[in-house]
Amino acid sequence: MNYKNLCEKIIYLVGGKDNIQNVVHCVTRLRFTLTDQSLADIDKILELKEVIDVIANEAVFQIVIGPQVMDVYKDFMKLLGDGVSQDVTVKKNIWRSVLDLMSESMSPILQPLMAAGMLAGVLSILSLTGIISAESSTYMIIDSLRNAIFYFLPVFMAMSCAKKLNANPYLAVALAVTLLSTGINGVEGLNLFGIPLPTITYSNSFFPIILAVWLMGNVDKVLSRIIPNAITYFFKPVLTLLICLPVTLLLFGPMGTWLGDGINLICQFLMSTVGNWIVVALYAALQPFLIMFGAANFVMPVLMNFLTTQGYDPIFLVGSLISDAAVGGALLGYFLRSKNSQQKQLFGTTAFSAFMNITEPGIYGVFVKFRRPFFAVMIGGGLGGMFAGLMGVKGYSFAGLVSLTAWIGDGDYRNFYCAIIAVVIAIIGAGIASYFLGIPDTDEENSVQNKKRNLEIHAPVEGKVISLTDVEDKAFASEALGKGIAFMPEEDMIYAPVSGEVVTLFPTQHAIGLKTDYGIEVLIHIGIDTVELNGKYFKSFIKQGDHVHIGQEMIHFDREAISKEGFDNTVIMVITNSHDYLDIVPTNENQLSLNQSCLTVVLS
Repeated sequence: MNYKNLCEKIIYLVGGKDNIQNVVHCVTRLRFTLTDQSLADIDKILELKEVIDVIANEAVFQIVIGPQVMDVYKDFMKLLGDGVSQDVTVKKNIWRSVLDLMSESMSPILQPLMAAGMLAGVLSILSLTGIISAESSTYMIIDSLRNAIFYFLPVFMAMSCAKKLNANPYLAVALAVTLLSTGINGVEGLNLFGIPLPTITYSNSFFPIILAVWLMGNVDKVLSRIIPNAITYFFKPVLTLLICLPVTLLLFGPMGTWLGDGINLICQFLMSTVGNWIVVALYAALQPFLIMFGAANFVMPVLMNFLTTQGYDPIFLVGSLISDAAVGGALLGYFLRSKNSQQKQLFGTTAFSAFMNITEPGIYGVFVKFRRPFFAVMIGGGLGGMFAGLMGVKGYSFAGLVSLTAWIGDGDYRNFYCAIIAVVIAIIGAGIASYFLGIPDTDEENSVQNKKRNLEIHAPVEGKVISLTDVEDKAFASEALGKGIAFMPEEDMIYAPVSGEVVTLFPTQHAIGLKTDYGIEVLIHIGIDTVELNGKYFKSFIKQGDHVHIGQEMIHFDREAISKEGFDNTVIMVITNSHDYLDIVPTNENQLSLNQSCLTVVLS
């Protein structure tokens, strides 16, 4: 969801960008350090429908948003830019950092890549119908636009990943265009300081520029420390380029070539041994799961390497096209099956979105809820992917169902016809499967679900029970964040009150979010304002994404040390999606141990 409008209003109502010194977030709220708090219009902020509460005093200024605060914060920081401090940095392993970099860097440049795919489709239609000759200057001019997008891909990549890697985007682009210049790109017999350089076509690879921009970010930091401020404006840019260009030519260029060749060899090995049709079928069948877990972009490095080195992708563009078609087919099957007008509207609109290559509404709005469409996509996508793989269908560009003519490529009409057949197989296969698998709410699963009317939530910690309304935090006490219960803890360990997935673990480890198989969302908040301790006195035994069982140790906290620091150590537990259930009933007991129930969730 886009929170840009909300963030713009908040920035204006707190006194503008110049009044914001710092902003961070915890699990439920934005925390501001304002230059002049009197400039903030609290009453107007409270009128914003997405705002739950405002907590303002001499020590703090907080805007309570709710569990979606992390998404709001991302949009907020985009609007603020680099002028304020950002949140606590989360440590990641190298592999995760690389994947995040690729994902975040590729997303902004997908639009020009998709535009290139659409142009290819339009040109194919115009050429096929004879409206424009492929030899005409008009055709060549428009085709130059398409070709230029792929030729200058390193420039787009430099601009996209510069900010992520703390490099100057204009210097990054200057380095990229230098690599693409006629004096370097693909030129044989070059040497630098007497050292011979390998012949590298930089327009066919984007790995060297990513490595170069990473180096540029680090060089910038070092030069900023050693160059006097009086001359840094004049000397730092030229020194940065003079250091990064030779290293790129001597080291990163060959490394990027080896990396690209290695990826190609691995993929070619898989296609020649396992079979290309199996790889395409598996990806087409499993892409919705990758999207759901936020891992769909992990294929981007391989995909882009295929496009830049071979001019086409034989796996992922093909599998993605067929998977999107299968998602639309599964939703279409549900549309035909359903007799409920509201459900029909949901299935119809999400099916249309899927056919337009936007599958997230269907996956999150229908698939996650009903589950069975996942199996339908596996059937339809697998069949369509198998056919496409056996026929050797190639993806020439980022062109989906709306621009299938782009799959003609360079006059490859057989590829185009086979792609259409694969798409039809996926739609029909998934549609028939979802129709006969049925909609759980109208089948036997509904009656099974209704047999269990109530669910019990165990105590997360031993201690004295406190009514949520008595908690010294207005956002929790008002039940704006959900109904629940609180404890004065008598031990230093938080245990899992339910079995489920750890969907949120804040970096400071003072709060954790769980989700059960029934969809109950449980938030446990240790102390009040303890985010300011920045993880001090907290130790987690689990990580985000783990599956925990009732009674499992999750977080150790030093309640006495927290109190000595001046913080309230009350443990608060709320059901953040309380509105999805008839009621949340707290226990009448004054004291609880771990094996006792503290909340009853009334399902129906």
